[in-house]
This record gives sequence, structure tokens and C-alpha cells, in this order.
Amino acid sequence: MGEIIAITNQKGGVGKTTTAINLSACLAVAEKKTLLIDIDPQANTTSGVGFPREDIDYCIYECLIDGVGTDEVIKPTSTPNLSLIPSHIKLVGAEIELVNMPSREKVLHSRLSEIKDDYDYIIIDCPPSLGLLTLNTLTAADSALIPIQCEYYALEGLGQLINTINLVKKNLNPKLKIKGVVLTMYDSRLRLAKQVAEEAREFFGNKVYDSVINRNVRLSEAPSYGQPIIMYDILSTGAENYSRLAKEIMER
Repeated sequence: MGEIIAITNQKGGVGKTTTAINLSACLAVAEKKTLLIDIDPQANTTSGVGFPREDIDYCIYECLIDGVGTDEVIKPTSTPNLSLIPSHIKLVGAEIELVNMPSREKVLHSRLSEIKDDYDYIIIDCPPSLGLLTLNTLTAADSALIPIQCEYYALEGLGQLINTINLVKKNLNPKLKIKGVVLTMYDSRLRLAKQVAEEAREFFGNKVYDSVINRNVRLSEAPSYGQPIIMYDILSTGAENYSRLAKEIMER
């Protein structure tokens, strides 16, 4: 049975999409059948694995709102063992359209139950908010992975996210747990980065992965070529970092 991992943090710019794309690709390269789902209306994950937004017809919107089967919107990517359910800007309207739907928090759970057993991992990139799309994702997920950037205000607002996860666990999804915390944009030369890492480990304990994601130019370049870092430059620091993270996740 596959594991559904929600990559979530209501703050933007923390490396959430970068982590969704590159963790998925590294799991796939490790011969794990992986499905990447973009549920963020910005659709950066979609374009980051080689699908320009203007080329998307059916996407996660049709699954959630129109009842289209997930198998009809899954697209193979250029990375072996990695498939994608894309997003589109029209997903912006889904927050409003979901409001009046019965069991509105469980729509995604219902759609993914059809295909969960077909994959080893299903990775979902959430929007940078705690709205109905994120709520649907947390209700469908087995666990949440939280990226934290090693910069000022890194831990600000995390209490709200933890509270949301606990509320979902209590009321909608009893099996939901925090899978782990990944430190992103790490620069070992900066005292601040080390301080944030220490604070995160103090707060989350052994939930913080040993693997950290260093600041890396090649990692920033890869999305503009529509490729995960492991396909764009396998020898880069970014590829090494995400390969280690994938290995740690599989081992845990």
C-alpha cells in the first residue's frame, strides 16, 4: 500500500515546491513508483517537471470539482517511475466551489483511494495557506512533511500549522502524523542557519531529518528547464542533498 505525504507549510518561500519535485524524483530514481500531485494554483510543481501551464487540459481541478477519475489526469514525466497530477490557475476557484460540497474536506481522500495502492509514494505539494485545498490534502495524507527555511522568522507561524494538523487528526484523519521536518536553504557559513537548525531540533526533536538542503545555484536553475535536480545535474550539491533525504525517508 502506498504512502501519501503532504508537503506543507503555510509560509511561502520555504522550499516546499522544490522539496516536492526533487524528493519525488529521487524516490522515483530509487525505483519507487511515485506520484507527484500539484494542488497549488500557482502550478509551479507542474511546470517544474516539464509541463508548461498553458499545455494543461485536465488537472487536479477536474478531479476535485467535476468528479473526473484520477487515472484520466495522470501524466508520465521524463523521470522514470515518476508521474504527475498537474495543477492549473483555475484551481483558484476550487476553494469557493468546495465550500458547498458534501464532505468537502474528504473529496481528495475519496479520489486518491482509487489509486493509492498503485504507488509506493504519493507526494502532494500544498498551497502556502491553510485553506480547503490544504485541509483536503491533510485529510487524505498519511503524514505531513514540513520544510523550514534556515532564515529569520523560520519558526514563526509553525504553531498554527501544528494546531491545524492536530485538529485534522482529531476530527478528520486519525492516522495523520508529522513525518518529519526538513531544513532548507541551509548555509553552514552563517551562524543564523545553525541557530535555526538548533531551534528546530529543540522544538521537533528527532523529527528533524539529518539531511539538510543547502543553498545551491543549480537547484534554483533546474525548474526553468522543467527538470528535477537529479535529472538536470546529478553531481550537484542539490541532487546529493535530496538523494540523501529520499534515502533517509525510505529507511525511516
